Amino acid sequence: VRLQVQNVEKPLYRGTFHCFQSIIKQESAFGLYKGIGSPMMGLTFINALVFGVQGNTLRALGKDTPLNQFLAGSAAGAIQCVICCPMELAKTRMQLQGTGEYKLKTKNYKNSLDCLIKIYQKEGLRGINRGMVSTFIRETPSFGFYFLTYDCMTRYLGCEAEDNYVIPKLLFSGGMSGIVSWLSTYPMDVIKSRLQADGVGGVTQYNGILDCVRKSYHEEGWRVFTRGLTSTLLRAFPVNAATFATVTVFLMYMKSEDNLPECEPGPVIHQPSSL
Repeated sequence: VRLQVQNVEKPLYRGTFHCFQSIIKQESAFGLYKGIGSPMMGLTFINALVFGVQGNTLRALGKDTPLNQFLAGSAAGAIQCVICCPMELAKTRMQLQGTGEYKLKTKNYKNSLDCLIKIYQKEGLRGINRGMVSTFIRETPSFGFYFLTYDCMTRYLGCEAEDNYVIPKLLFSGGMSGIVSWLSTYPMDVIKSRLQADGVGGVTQYNGILDCVRKSYHEEGWRVFTRGLTSTLLRAFPVNAATFATVTVFLMYMKSEDNLPECEPGPVIHQPSSL
């Protein structure tokens, strides 16, 4: 977020690792965890919604084809925007608060919940949902590629329940799925971050998505749409590796115990293998 929204004329950070070092030096290690409350509150519901919607949509579509995997993932991505957008708004505002300060001199928001409450009091529901359209444009195809890649990777690697290397294979498949999904729509994430950060400090720059795209490109060129990509991909692999592997192994365990006989594994339904 810091790399995506920094002023190109007076940049604070030269790149991912310089940003990482600067935050620790200027704000202590706790600076790396600014805004953590928002993901902690929202990600549980988001993942439950995403995997639930994807699994049920795929079942409703009937056939387990690559196109249906993409459509089911896209449906899941679109629905979870309702939670994702306010969560990321609070996260973005909290991460930008007190940039470069070891101790916050002025604290607009005490925590993520306080941030959302104050935005709502000042701007109403429209303020809470700032960046909703850009989030929708980003998440819908992104989750389609997310589940499609995971399905293709697990088939290609031949993931079998009795395979001794099934966990590493699932981790690798999940990690690659995360990377592909972010690469597919990353420029829109930059726009989304800029729109949600717009107005911090009382200055509003953009009138909407197209205006943000036009001004960003005019001032910084095409490279603006890749800002922060390195840090995003470094985060995407381990996060999504853990997410997909955990969900898949849990569903495998539940199915083997016959506790949920009517349920099929969400992300790997109808695999030709025993998985």
